[in-house]
Amino acid sequence: MLTPQANTTVEPEFNLLLPPGVAMINARLISDKASMSDRLIDYFATYAQSLRQFANAPIDVAAAACTGASYLAGREREAKLLAEIEQQHGFAFLTAALAVVDAFRVLNARRIGLVSPYPDDLNLASVAYWQSHGFEVAAVASAFDATNKSFHPIYSMAGSAAEHAARSLQRAELDAIVMLGTGMPTLRPIAALIDWDGPPVMSCNLCLAWRAVEALRGREPDATTLRPWLRGEGWVRRLSA
Repeated sequence: MLTPQANTTVEPEFNLLLPPGVAMINARLISDKASMSDRLIDYFATYAQSLRQFANAPIDVAAAACTGASYLAGREREAKLLAEIEQQHGFAFLTAALAVVDAFRVLNARRIGLVSPYPDDLNLASVAYWQSHGFEVAAVASAFDATNKSFHPIYSMAGSAAEHAARSLQRAELDAIVMLGTGMPTLRPIAALIDWDGPPVMSCNLCLAWRAVEALRGREPDATTLRPWLRGEGWVRRLSA
């Protein structure tokens, strides 16, 4: 797994999400750029280089747990880079953003709602990315707190912010809701909304874990394998423990 350098959420959430028998090793994406957007662009440009940190580890699937980089690179550049990495390394390479795309598609979701931890500029890039894949972004609920002056405005968020934002979309006419960003804590919010009467709720980390496990098993994305993840099978028990 390639994880943004200050992200404090990916490793603990994936350790809860991944089922027994599946393990993850992690490397950090590094950039010295001052702005969030510039760092994300750097991360995308160095995915292939960052994979060298794993040397000859016996990897079957690699993934980038960084949705913002996909937004800024765009659909075509992302697809091109993934194909190049897979050809060079011989294993599947996934991104969190494309894992969400796969989840929407297998659920036949067209009208989507976003729970966003992003500032305005990254929000615009995010909406454009989902639209480029053919989805209608029908609602955006912000969980962003401009007054948060902690080490990072996304990674230091409370999980309750994502839940409250999602609940504001409960009565919207949506096919699915995604909690964006791999750094926003999402597992407790999703667990709290599993039995609600709103649309299915997922997150970037949950979708990436699902896709990685299915890739390890040699299977294509399918709704029958996604729905147990959305119901919290396995991981909610581990979260509670």
